[in-house]
Amino acid sequence: MPPRWPRQPDRNDPAYRKLDDRMNFATHVALFAVTNSGLWFFRILGEKTSPLGTPGGLPWTPWITLSWLTLLVIHAVYIFAIANYAEATPTTPNAGTGFKPTVSTKASKPGK
Repeated sequence: MPPRWPRQPDRNDPAYRKLDDRMNFATHVALFAVTNSGLWFFRILGEKTSPLGTPGGLPWTPWITLSWLTLLVIHAVYIFAIANYAEATPTTPNAGTGFKPTVSTKASKPGK
């Protein structure tokens, strides 16, 4: 069950921004774990089923895991050490209002 927010969610609210960033990080960690466990499963399966125990069809799995892990560590350092949640984020006054069609102010000329 997702966390309940006691008021209208607003990205300008520092507490909401902090919670949102941490939930986003948790989603990335879960995606990393699921994807990499699958990659390593098929790599090990390929080693067990191939002749001479050579790496299976996924020899680049360690590079993917290390690269993605590096990005996760950078994300974690930003979220838990660098990000400043003390003040509200400045936004433009009409940000996120959606499409608003322009209305012509010209008066139409009456026809003959």
